[in-house]
Amino acid sequence: MINNFIESDLTPKQIVNALDSYIIGQTSAKKAVAIALRNRYRRKLLSDDIRDEVSPKNIILIGPTGVGKTEIARRLAKLVHAPFLKVEATKYTEVGYVGRDVESMIRDLVNIAISDLKEIMIKGVESEANDIALNKLTKLLLPLSKKEDNNELTDEEQNKKMNAREQMKARIMKGDFDESYVDIKISSSSNKSFGMLPGMGFEESDALQSMMGSFIPQNKKAKKMKVSDAKKYLLAEASESLIDMDKVSSDALSLTEDMGIIFLDEIDKIASSNRGDHADVARHGVQRDLLPVVEGTTVNTRYGPVKTEHILFIAAGAFHTNKVSDLIPELQGRFPIRVELNALSEADFKEILVSPKNAITKQYQELMKTENVEIVFEDDALDKIAKLAYDINGSIENIGARRLYTIMERIFEDISFYADEYSGQKKVIDASYVQDKMKDIEESRDISRYIL
Repeated sequence: MINNFIESDLTPKQIVNALDSYIIGQTSAKKAVAIALRNRYRRKLLSDDIRDEVSPKNIILIGPTGVGKTEIARRLAKLVHAPFLKVEATKYTEVGYVGRDVESMIRDLVNIAISDLKEIMIKGVESEANDIALNKLTKLLLPLSKKEDNNELTDEEQNKKMNAREQMKARIMKGDFDESYVDIKISSSSNKSFGMLPGMGFEESDALQSMMGSFIPQNKKAKKMKVSDAKKYLLAEASESLIDMDKVSSDALSLTEDMGIIFLDEIDKIASSNRGDHADVARHGVQRDLLPVVEGTTVNTRYGPVKTEHILFIAAGAFHTNKVSDLIPELQGRFPIRVELNALSEADFKEILVSPKNAITKQYQELMKTENVEIVFEDDALDKIAKLAYDINGSIENIGARRLYTIMERIFEDISFYADEYSGQKKVIDASYVQDKMKDIEESRDISRYIL
């Protein structure tokens, strides 16, 4: 199963081309992550005596907000179906943050791997689970007679009953009984949680409760529900019973160790400038806590121990006030690759509006299509929106491509609100329309400071 996740035929060039479909520019960063991903496959081909010696080359992406740092890491993970976790480095400096430690990010990554693999295995047994669920519903809607239960039917009666059940099953599949009610037995949730246990962190408490729960018998209680809801519940129950959770857990641990990617955002916020104040000490402490996890350690999870030596860490930060050199030397050494991302130009903003597969203009067109409203963007409107985004970022605060969302929401405010009245119409967005919707913002930067 794990082999299905490793895209051996993806060369660094192909990885960059795939990322180009969603992210504009930032070629240096794309190249760096593409090489890091390809090196994982190369490492798999090495002999056993050297494979463990080759560690991933962790990356620091340096650049302002909204230029694509997170998106590059997220799309990279999606490309090869690798477990991916984004975590804010600053969360570990929060005052009063009890019960969580830096190692919790590894436990969270394992949970994501479990969820991903479980979803794949459930799809694999979907047909069988669906058949089991339909059979159960058929028995509920057409209960067995006493003669049937005691195997006292003649062959002719048996055939008639079987045909009746097949017809019933077909009607259930069609949805003929969706609004009818059935009584089904569901697992009681009364024993699932005991609350936070004193003197323990979240992870330790969760692991202990999970262990205790396995010794406590599950109570079943009857519940009346619609056939449509019962169908979903019984399908989920059947799927759970058909998959091998031991294999899921085992594969998830291996997948986390070999393919896991952790995106450490806002790492510049934990860089210490050696002022010696309380906040600085806290940041320095977080760096020290991060060090063993990034260097390579074994973290105990509820599913088993996980070695972190070969998890890929991609850190990111704006580094406006701090520098990478403000991180402790040991942590710097674990991030040998550093890439600077460029601030977005006016031309970049225009390309972001139309080129990516998930371009924001395409999103609005599809949203309005659900209301039977056709949206057409003129080229001059795209130029105007790109210029507005670039100018406002330059004069107020640079939030990168996120500025486009605030502008587009402003432009589409009336169309979205009165969409039912525009049903069947074509709305053309041109430069004059954009100008009209944004004139208040352009005339007063004080207003735009609060609206955008």
